[in-house]
Amino acid sequence: MRKRYLFFDIDGTLLAGGYETGYIPDSAKEAIRRLKAQGHFLAIATGRSNAMARDIMHRAGLDNMVSDGGYGLTIADRQLGIKPLPKDLVTALIRECDERGLPWGLQTDDSDTRTAPDERFYEVTRDTYLKTRVIPGLRPENTERIFKAYIACEPPIENTLKELKPLPWARYHREYFFVEPTYKDEGIRAVMDRFQAPYSDAVVFGDSYNDLSMFTDDWTKVAMGNAVQPLKDRADYITTAVDDDGIYNACEALGLF
Repeated sequence: MRKRYLFFDIDGTLLAGGYETGYIPDSAKEAIRRLKAQGHFLAIATGRSNAMARDIMHRAGLDNMVSDGGYGLTIADRQLGIKPLPKDLVTALIRECDERGLPWGLQTDDSDTRTAPDERFYEVTRDTYLKTRVIPGLRPENTERIFKAYIACEPPIENTLKELKPLPWARYHREYFFVEPTYKDEGIRAVMDRFQAPYSDAVVFGDSYNDLSMFTDDWTKVAMGNAVQPLKDRADYITTAVDDDGIYNACEALGLF
């Protein structure tokens, strides 16, 4: 059988039930088992940081991952590096947020903890996705690297931030938005290039807006039944929902096992 390179988004694609109560359906686990038996290359492709996605990768029985929205790469359970955001652009955005009184936090390492200059970010968001550690006097220009930033404001305030325009961002919560890479396609190409495999051998699975970057014509695109419409519009194949054997049904329909 022709070897294929499969990349699975996590939330809403491989993981059902939401972030805090998420589970990998048994049918998805069986699909992974059968795909491995056929000799395919399997990987996660997520916007989550390496630190926040590694446990799920292992739970799925995988050891390859495109993390950090395309800026992180793990092969055979070895983290090969994470590209940071442009610090000058993030610094300019934080300066604008300070001028407008918008609380913020920064991800300066690969961990489950963001840093903030005061308590305001947590007081406004009450967010538990990450821990928040206060470092009085924290300034982005004084950090070595910035992987993500978090800005506390309700929509559509982000559309009025001038310094946000050159940066990638996504909103998953009403209370704040993420400044983070949204280039999963770059990470997938890096994997394919590493193994000198043609891009046409890749198959990607996704469901949400942050998967749009990897829904390109370079490879086969599978949208979950629960996917947003723009993703379905770009898909080569639309499967059933994540909690309705979506991964398994797609792999069977595409003749991958």
